[in-house]
Amino acid sequence: MILLAGDFRQTLPVIPRSTPADELNACLKSSNLWKHVKVLHLSKNMRVELQNDQSGNIFSKQLIDIGNGKFPIDMLTGCINFPQSFCQLTRSKDELIQKVFPDVSQNYRNHDWLSERAILAAKNIDVNELNFKIQEQITGELRIYKSVDSATNQDDVVNYPPEF
Repeated sequence: MILLAGDFRQTLPVIPRSTPADELNACLKSSNLWKHVKVLHLSKNMRVELQNDQSGNIFSKQLIDIGNGKFPIDMLTGCINFPQSFCQLTRSKDELIQKVFPDVSQNYRNHDWLSERAILAAKNIDVNELNFKIQEQITGELRIYKSVDSATNQDDVVNYPPEF
């Protein structure tokens, strides 16, 4: 027996120099093995269960509903209508930064404070812009640290693990 986990809607194989159709045709659901797969579904959010967190329970159900396409959609805009309790909407990136990182210039050295905050973005260009705006609020000398992501001598590659 083999156990596979994950959302099959989001899992596609990587095929070098392929078309999207090639990737879809190579996925598990297109395989002859699919008829032998037994799909199991999780029915409890254990974090919510163990901590008895009702707001977490509501939030996790809302996330599942979004993923399953069961969230109401505004007919005029085609966008999802979030309930007021789901998240705090902002009108600009600057307002978002102020809500997530208030007084960052005083708190940036506090690792506990920083570990409780995150802004998720879908595109690296947005991440870079947000990082730059947040860093502009921190006073001090600017330092640039350079790194290398390849070995200069290809024979040395075997001396380093892949994650290095």
